[in-house]
Amino acid sequence: MDDQNFSRRESMGFAALMAGMAGMAALPGTASAAAASKARRKGKPPVDFITKIDFKDPKWTRDTYARIDADVDPAKEKCGWIKGKAFGVRPNEKVRPLFGVEGFSFVRTKRLEDGAYRRMLREIVFYRNLETGEIMKEWDNPYTGERVKVVPIANDPFNFTISEFVPQPPSYGGLQTEKRPPQPFLQDWEYGPNGTMVLHTGIDMQYPNALQPDKWVRESSGVMNRVSEHFIYVVKKEDVENPYLTHIPHIGAWSRITPWLPWMLMGQAEGHVSYFTHFQTAENGEKDLPADLVAAARAMGEKWLHAPTEDYGPSLSSLENYAREQTPAPVPAGWTPPKPPPAPAPFAVKKPE
Repeated sequence: MDDQNFSRRESMGFAALMAGMAGMAALPGTASAAAASKARRKGKPPVDFITKIDFKDPKWTRDTYARIDADVDPAKEKCGWIKGKAFGVRPNEKVRPLFGVEGFSFVRTKRLEDGAYRRMLREIVFYRNLETGEIMKEWDNPYTGERVKVVPIANDPFNFTISEFVPQPPSYGGLQTEKRPPQPFLQDWEYGPNGTMVLHTGIDMQYPNALQPDKWVRESSGVMNRVSEHFIYVVKKEDVENPYLTHIPHIGAWSRITPWLPWMLMGQAEGHVSYFTHFQTAENGEKDLPADLVAAARAMGEKWLHAPTEDYGPSLSSLENYAREQTPAPVPAGWTPPKPPPAPAPFAVKKPE
């Protein structure tokens, strides 16, 4: 999950999210409106940021997005939890659920001299067996009949700057070279029912693959990566306007279209993976996360349960990290990427008599 987002409407799951926001007070680990009101104190707020809602003010956008994505109090870290499924999409067959997706991130901010925020994040996402719910170490690929080793998403770090200007696309270690002229940071906001506000963000990219097919024969989807990620955030209007809330609790949805995951060993087979998940603030951090998720992350290192305290890099996605941390799988003699089923024969349409 590469959490650098840009303005764009993403409507999938909107109705479900709005229904969920109506009962947000009942969600575990998410601050309710009543809890938020307790944050209203006398005296000067602990951190200076803009709370007057103005969709055309890039500084309001900067401060509000930083409060949603992270916590603008540098002494605090924000934990986000995500859960959903990943689906396989191929020509000539229906979409197939592949495995569950569940993970979390810890993020911290550092205020820069120009008023921008440097957002510093670690994130880890595991894959679950759809039948048992267990975190998988191996997976039986239904497309190939092969048992493969599962590699979780583990990004340390994924940092970028939230300023009054639209962020540049992530460079992924220099692979992504697109540059945009400076433009005000304005996002796709709208008001929802029940005192809510809805933010739609996303990014669509195509850039050179760190897993080039001449070396990574079974892992590479080709010379280019085409990746699309989109988010919906739903928040309470009163939380946005509260100058004592340094983080704005939220629920939302994340969707991602990406090439076949390298560890699936699909090579340049036709098709792709589509993620569809929901997420929310985990107000109490580690205490709000499933025990097996915490244990699996801790087994990989205690650092995954904490946000970075300083800025470092490079910031890479799971695809670039795979190229740096894994080795190419052996290529069996005569191996070819799996092919989708043939197109069905066209059916005749009866003409009216």
